[in-house]
Amino acid sequence: MATAIEKAGAVMLIGFGGPNSAEEIRPFLDRILKGRPVPRERYEEVAHHYEMMGGRSPYNELTMRQAAALREQLKRDGYEVPVVVGMRNAAPFFDDALRELAHAGIRRVAGFVLAAFRCEASWDRYLAEVEEARGRIGSDAPEVIYPPEWHSDRRYIAAVAERVQEACQRLAPADQAQAELIFTAHSIPVAMAEQSLYVEQFEELARLTAEAVGIERWQVAYQSRSGSPRDRWLEPDIGSVIRPMTNPAVVIPIGFLTDHIEVLYDLDVEARAIAERAGVRMERAGTVGGAPEFVAMMAGIVEAML
Repeated sequence: MATAIEKAGAVMLIGFGGPNSAEEIRPFLDRILKGRPVPRERYEEVAHHYEMMGGRSPYNELTMRQAAALREQLKRDGYEVPVVVGMRNAAPFFDDALRELAHAGIRRVAGFVLAAFRCEASWDRYLAEVEEARGRIGSDAPEVIYPPEWHSDRRYIAAVAERVQEACQRLAPADQAQAELIFTAHSIPVAMAEQSLYVEQFEELARLTAEAVGIERWQVAYQSRSGSPRDRWLEPDIGSVIRPMTNPAVVIPIGFLTDHIEVLYDLDVEARAIAERAGVRMERAGTVGGAPEFVAMMAGIVEAML
């Protein structure tokens, strides 16, 4: 891997990926779960969630829009460089993106992993698989350099805070005064969390966002657990947080940069159903997606590497 001092000639957004059709659902899940002891019932349950959402995830399309917005922002800032997308679990894969850049004569790439909080699953695994892709391509493969942590960047906080304010404004005035914020992130195994800054970064961003919107009543929760039921995973689960609530809840999926199944089903369907049964008024804040503040943050970060 190149050092951070060396400059890049292109940008690669590094993402998770999602299925584009019903036929892709199970091959997609097989790639994700390879070597992981996930119960078959859970596998089929997740497949059914995709089927209920029309057999596809909007993740790929939304990530391409992020890339297009970043490309335009960089151009306005005086950087006309290629901006491509490489995904772990869907086309275009890392190999595809790196080969495209190699054919264009790019020798060094600024890699931007689309995850705010770092752990083995959200950071190390991506970097390792990008390196494996470079190995398959050979000596023509561009080197990839990565930015420092950005979870507490003021522009990211501003983008999340705007989504929170939009959600709060959908509440009646009386409910706005009583609203409690629930920040969510994907649950991960406790053993993995103990080896990373995942929880610390999540809780820091939650605190900074609550301060930015001026709401003192907030807490964190985890969602979308998968894996062996024998393993300990981060808690509390979003459902267990919502059930005993008496005030209106604004749920903010700050662990996700764009909408995909964990947002559209796990929150908009499952968590909302729990809230309705418990008599809790719930609003879900949007993800930052292509918000101008977030795109400006990405541009500022990668411009320092170009």
